[in-house]
Amino acid sequence: MDDFQKNQPPIKRHPALVSFSKDHHFGLLLAWKIRQGLMYAVAPERISNYVLFFFKEDLLMHFKEEEQFLFTMLPAGDPMRERAEADHSGIYQQIAQLEQDKNNPGLLNQFAEDLDKHIRFEEREFFNHLQQNVDEATIETAASRMPNNSKEIESKWDDAFWERKK
Repeated sequence: MDDFQKNQPPIKRHPALVSFSKDHHFGLLLAWKIRQGLMYAVAPERISNYVLFFFKEDLLMHFKEEEQFLFTMLPAGDPMRERAEADHSGIYQQIAQLEQDKNNPGLLNQFAEDLDKHIRFEEREFFNHLQQNVDEATIETAASRMPNNSKEIESKWDDAFWERKK
C-alpha cells in the first residue's frame, strides 16, 4: 500500500452511485482477465472475442448509463466530465480496433490498462467530484438504474482462458 492509500480515509460513496461501483468491479476483473490471458500466452483472438462479448453484453450499457445519468450532472466544460467523456471515447475506439484486429496483444494490453485507469479515475476522483459539486436531489436520480448482472452474463461464456490449466 502506498503512502497515498494509507493516509486517505475510506471513500464514502453516495448510495445512488453504489450500483456503478459494483459494475466497476467487473470492469476491473475484465482488465485482470486480459492480463492473465496475455501472461499465459493465450491466443489474442480468444481474449479479443471475450472482450468484445463482455463489452456488448455489459460494459456498453454501463458506459451509456454513466453518460446519461452521471456525466450530464456536470456542466459541459467541467474538466472531470471532459476527462470521463474522453476516456469513454478512447475505449470505444479501442473496441472498434479490436473488432478489426483481434490478434493484437499490444492493443489488448493497452485496452486493459486504459480501462483500469478509467475505472480508478471514476472511483477515486470523478465520483468524489460529483458528490462535492452536485446537489443531493440530482445525484439521487442515478439511483433508478440497476447494476448489470455480470455474473449472469459471465455464465454465457465458456472459454475461461484466464484460468491456469493444470
